[in-house]
Amino acid sequence: MKKLILLSGSPCVGKTTVGQYLFEQYNNSAYLDGDWCWCVNPFSVEDKRLRNGDKSMSFILSNYLQSEFDYVFFTSVVLTDSGIRENILKNITADDYEVIGFTLTCSEETLVKRHDERGDEGDTNFFWLHLPPYSTDIVIHTDNKSVEEIAQEMKKYIDKA
Repeated sequence: MKKLILLSGSPCVGKTTVGQYLFEQYNNSAYLDGDWCWCVNPFSVEDKRLRNGDKSMSFILSNYLQSEFDYVFFTSVVLTDSGIRENILKNITADDYEVIGFTLTCSEETLVKRHDERGDEGDTNFFWLHLPPYSTDIVIHTDNKSVEEIAQEMKKYIDKA
């Protein structure tokens, strides 16, 4: 059965880096970074049009799953919101796939360090970091772990499913 692997969590927690690494480890796979679906200037989470990006995410994920990829990796901060996640998944038109959800998390100190290393302007925002994980997600703590270690931990769940 095809697998849709979701990676959620705070900005700077490592979703994109780990998602891209995992994507490269699995043959017959596809990857979508949710940021690609709503790259606008200026960006604001209060912009009501942002939910239109969710429709794009559902469409792309449907396309990947209908194209017979065995693994589809999807990374996005919006997956931390249960309502948005459920709406994206509800609008996927593909059949016969399994969803495996992960929430990546880390300490505030690690998040600040990654934020600074990435060169983001302004103060680190801890709002997303302290949201509860989605109820069925596997929570992976990323403090003091390499990308390879985090991916290896996730692969155990992906390969077992």
